[in-house]
Amino acid sequence: MVVTLLDGGVSTQLANHVDISTVEKGDPLWCARFLVTDKQAVINTHRDYVRAGSDIIETNSYQASIPGFMKYLNLSFEESVALLQESVNLAKQAIEEEKKVNPTIGNVLVAGSCGSYGAFLHDGSEYRGDFMDRVSLEEITSFHEQRMKALVDANVDLLAIETIPTQAEAEILTELLKKFPGIKAWIAFSVKDESHLSCGDDFVKAATSVWSKNPEQLIAVGVNCLNPNFVSPLVSPIVKQIPIIAYPNKGELWDGVNKKWVGQDGENVRPLIDYVSDWLDLGVSYIGGCCRTSASDIADFRQLIDSRIKGSK
Repeated sequence: MVVTLLDGGVSTQLANHVDISTVEKGDPLWCARFLVTDKQAVINTHRDYVRAGSDIIETNSYQASIPGFMKYLNLSFEESVALLQESVNLAKQAIEEEKKVNPTIGNVLVAGSCGSYGAFLHDGSEYRGDFMDRVSLEEITSFHEQRMKALVDANVDLLAIETIPTQAEAEILTELLKKFPGIKAWIAFSVKDESHLSCGDDFVKAATSVWSKNPEQLIAVGVNCLNPNFVSPLVSPIVKQIPIIAYPNKGELWDGVNKKWVGQDGENVRPLIDYVSDWLDLGVSYIGGCCRTSASDIADFRQLIDSRIKGSK
């Protein structure tokens, strides 16, 4: 059994190194702003995940984009490309720094985080997908191609195409990958329940479609930023045909009135590590965490995965 461990939520872990409340209150760049204002905090966050045992860490570029940097930081196109590429440099620097302290750390890859076009709009539409009805395919394609090229040119190891709410956007990205034949990627969808993408598309149909269009470059297809309860029902129908990736949120729900995270349905949240055990039984190939997950969670995942692998020998 080969299981690859991802990292957890960048913002969650970043909060241990810098005050993120300023960007949580509506900054359109979210944590990508710290690529400018606190590079060391970003490096320290990546190092936490390397130390915890991640096989792959993601760049701090989910909400980063060239038009976003140009609009909100008043940077030129060239400066925006360079800042996006800095997200790769910081992740690689973090790996090297942590390896010097702990030489037993193995090969850790850097995945360039590519969020949905909806994340750039900063209106929550990566959780709805309705932007596909009002933005041209040309604009969406250009947006993604610019970012992908910048990350690939910075020698990122692979691309993390994530929180994608529609089959149509995922298929655009799958085709775009072919312009960068030397790079591998995964696609993780944004979903709303146990069978549908955030926009209402059927998950199994969407996942099967993108996989069939580019199995040469895709290492996995799956889900992220979702309730962990949804993972097994979503991926069970295709886990034998497609390598699956899953990195959900910790399980709490956001209370918008009181501005805090609470247990689901008012009850205690099932420990995420229990879900991980289920996913290992199911045959999920890539496992990590998204919102509200931290380096301590990833360290727990590492311990469980290693014990399961050792026990299977």
